[in-house]
Amino acid sequence: MRKLTFADLGHGGTDPVLGAIVPGGLVDRGGFRIYPEPGFRTHDEPGAHVHSTHEVFCIFQGSGTVEIDGADVDRFEAGDVIVIEPGEDHHIVSDGTVPLVFTWAHLQPIGS
Repeated sequence: MRKLTFADLGHGGTDPVLGAIVPGGLVDRGGFRIYPEPGFRTHDEPGAHVHSTHEVFCIFQGSGTVEIDGADVDRFEAGDVIVIEPGEDHHIVSDGTVPLVFTWAHLQPIGS
């Protein structure tokens, strides 16, 4: 897992914005989420939650912790960009006083 900020993202134009943090990565799928209550935990289905590609969370509002492989590894807040590496069991947990608002995207290497 890596934690960056919005300032670390690319600047658009003809290049993918997330390509600055995951070279060659194009958004394959993604979404926008709003969770109003503290204690929300992403991917709460039984078992590990892993992907074979990078997943990127852009936090627009709220705060909380990032869990990797069952352990709290870092805090996040609005303006942070969380990059989950392929194969990491991951969850984000809201603990702020305002709703957690974020986007998520799975990145596929160019040519996949």
